[in-house]
Amino acid sequence: MNECYYDKRMDFFYNRTKTDTADEWTGAQLIGVLCFGTFFCIFIFISNSLVIAAVVKNKRFHFPFYYLLANLAAADFFAGIAYVFLMFNTGPVSKTLTVNRWFLRQGLLDTSLTASLVNLLVIAVERHMSIMRMKIHSNLTKKRVTFLIISIWAIAIFMGAVPTLGWNCLCDITVCSSLAPIYSRSYLVFWSVLNLVVFFIMVVVYIRIYMYVQRKTNVLSSHTSGSISRRRTPVKLMKTVMTVLGAFVVCWTPGLVVLLLDGLNCTDCGVQNVKRWFLLLALLNSVMNPIIYSYKDDEMWATMKRMICCSSEDKSQERRSSRIPSTVLCRSTDTSGHYIEDGIIQGTICGKGDLGDKGNS
Repeated sequence: MNECYYDKRMDFFYNRTKTDTADEWTGAQLIGVLCFGTFFCIFIFISNSLVIAAVVKNKRFHFPFYYLLANLAAADFFAGIAYVFLMFNTGPVSKTLTVNRWFLRQGLLDTSLTASLVNLLVIAVERHMSIMRMKIHSNLTKKRVTFLIISIWAIAIFMGAVPTLGWNCLCDITVCSSLAPIYSRSYLVFWSVLNLVVFFIMVVVYIRIYMYVQRKTNVLSSHTSGSISRRRTPVKLMKTVMTVLGAFVVCWTPGLVVLLLDGLNCTDCGVQNVKRWFLLLALLNSVMNPIIYSYKDDEMWATMKRMICCSSEDKSQERRSSRIPSTVLCRSTDTSGHYIEDGIIQGTICGKGDLGDKGNS
């Protein structure tokens, strides 16, 4: 019967697998790494919080697609938490960690990746449901969307906890990997192959959907006299999703390939030399997503900009309005979600650019 090593600290496993834990990370180099990581993590927290707040604040975003987009931002926010925990539990500190603390460190990263991946898969299903009917938004109810979001996080937490639940090498250290010294190599192969296959499936699905939308839009444009914005909106949403998916695949694929090579026990692949750079690339994905949302969606950017820049103006306007008789200053031109296809993302004129849904409050 194999001996188990649950009571050992991580230095035992790092020394056995000859894993470099960067003992030379001291002084200016360590401070630089911490400052660099802290800056990006703060940006991740603030920007993704703005995305979530924009979806909550703007009634034009109260549809399944944007709820799922907000959940993707929540996954990126969670990734920021995972990276903060990693920053203070890596380098020379890694060898001093207990087995449970190391499992927690890696579990947070695995959970954030799974949450983003499953969320993108659910968005693909939602886009397929709507696009096949040539609608901007699907008919998913809020209860179903809530159930999907809960399911996404349940799956993510479970996948992040799989090694802790038993698929590790603590009782058979001959199968321990190099990059993750208490993960079994068979688990790394399973984990990386599963994610890469899902990447490939989603890319194929989104390309097929996008080609279908383009074909249908070109056909309808020659037979209908509807507004140009109504015909282009499904394409714009698809471009946003495909850009997000493309960034996700580009940022995570190198790291997954390295894990796969390590799981296959490729001793000549130099995985130790590139692991930190690929982890940084994965971190950048959570930085890029909010930028993509704001760049690709004018309404999202307008809402976020108002929340950032116009809070003081809104407060001063509220003080002025309290001194004069109540008057309806503006009214949104889109008061019902049922007519979103007929007037998607219409601008409203209200003072100096207040949101239309403020007029309904």
